Amino acid sequence: MAQVKQQKKTELLDDPHKVSIEVGDGAAIPKKEDVGLFTAWRVAFFGAIACIVYLAVFKQDPYLNIIKFIPDGIYVTFKVTVMAILFAFVIGLFTGLGRISKNKLINGTASLYVEVIRGIPLLVQLFYIYYALAKFVHVPDIASAVIAMAVCYGAYMGEIFRAGIQSIPKGQMEAARSLGMTPSQAMYHVIMPQAFKTILPPVGNEFVALLKDSSLVSIIAVADLLRRGREYASETFNYFEAYTVIALVYLVMTLFFSKLISIMEEKISAK
Repeated sequence: MAQVKQQKKTELLDDPHKVSIEVGDGAAIPKKEDVGLFTAWRVAFFGAIACIVYLAVFKQDPYLNIIKFIPDGIYVTFKVTVMAILFAFVIGLFTGLGRISKNKLINGTASLYVEVIRGIPLLVQLFYIYYALAKFVHVPDIASAVIAMAVCYGAYMGEIFRAGIQSIPKGQMEAARSLGMTPSQAMYHVIMPQAFKTILPPVGNEFVALLKDSSLVSIIAVADLLRRGREYASETFNYFEAYTVIALVYLVMTLFFSKLISIMEEKISAK
């Protein structure tokens, strides 16, 4: 099993004639102006729900049994994802500030962290924390999953914070300094509030990507959604049925949150 993570790149270009292209491994965010994608989202979301309902009602054996078997796995998936994204947010904030710091040591440390972590697949990081570090200290399965995903996504979050902060015109900092603020005060009271509006949508997209990547934690004995499906399949040999339900549930969850992110972007843009 291999995990290939597509690095997310955000470029802020000074030349207005150049185009900034943002590529990520999160979900496509449905917007009303993109009729094709918005229609596809509705078809996929309501179609997945309809499939689950149909299977649970008309093919109860084994589909209804599978649905009853996995709720605790869904809870664990959300628990790990939310904890990891919160820690990643904090790590990303400090990393982003470090990346724009004029202190060479802080900047170099933050940059080294970003390059090293983004160069190692999340799956390898999970193995390293859970198995390799066990030689020195045992890290519980849930803690290993949260730490690995937070550290991994913290590097990507750091680049989001860096890009968001640098997108604020330099005149904002100069104006704050002219009012007698220190650089830290200007960053806290003037720059960061504006930057947060810019970075919230991509942070939400990272949450969806992290939700999907959380399926990797099943390999270290975390009883998430995928592992519960594997357990049911190994007990009953209904592999097709079990993984069909798991795929549909993941699809519903990711599409649901991608829509929430779309709504959040619209509200932020309207302000």
